[in-house]
Amino acid sequence: MEKVSFKERSSLAKLMGTILSLIGALVVIFYHGPRVFLASSPPYVNFRQFSPPLSSSNSDWLIGGALLTMQGIFVSVSFILQAHIMSVYPAAFRVSFLYTVCVSIVTSTIGLVVEKNNPSVWIIHFDITLITIVTMAIVTSVYYVIHSWTVRHKGPLYLAIFKPLSILIAVVMGAIFLNDSLYLGCLIGGILITLGFYAVMWGKANEEKDQLSFSEKEKTPLLLNRKNDQV
Repeated sequence: MEKVSFKERSSLAKLMGTILSLIGALVVIFYHGPRVFLASSPPYVNFRQFSPPLSSSNSDWLIGGALLTMQGIFVSVSFILQAHIMSVYPAAFRVSFLYTVCVSIVTSTIGLVVEKNNPSVWIIHFDITLITIVTMAIVTSVYYVIHSWTVRHKGPLYLAIFKPLSILIAVVMGAIFLNDSLYLGCLIGGILITLGFYAVMWGKANEEKDQLSFSEKEKTPLLLNRKNDQV
């Protein structure tokens, strides 16, 4: 789906931008370095008191990491499949509706199996639980419609390049709202992710300009031939 040519600057920009984004994401995750910003106690409620302590065995962390790796692979494959589906059936709202129905069926089935001995969990109370369900239903539907439209018009790479950027956003939001400290690795990785992101965006923009200019050049001889035939 993506044209790669080492003779074109747009292809080189996309390739180098993707590599920079991946390196930046790995730096943020695996390298901390010295602390650059020390978090102070916020004047508002500390959200950490609502979260359970992170006490898990090494096997749990390995299983969780393996599952997250599988999730990343399946998400990447889903972007490519979604691009093929949208090229054949370009109806973003209908595709999103079918996707939501299938996800609801799968998750409901898993919930019934896991919580078969605890039917009380299916009781919806008029509290934060109901607000969470309604909000997630709305946000997920809009999110998938935007995904479908983006994949159809811009391609899977354009959508996937935002994934490393989300790591940087999560780090910044954690420092602002969760009182997390910022480390040198976060700053270095953030710079690499940002440079890679803009390199891919620049490459995609120039590629679209080249495609438009090429299509205009193809149309010009056809118009001249039609005028000559009329004369």
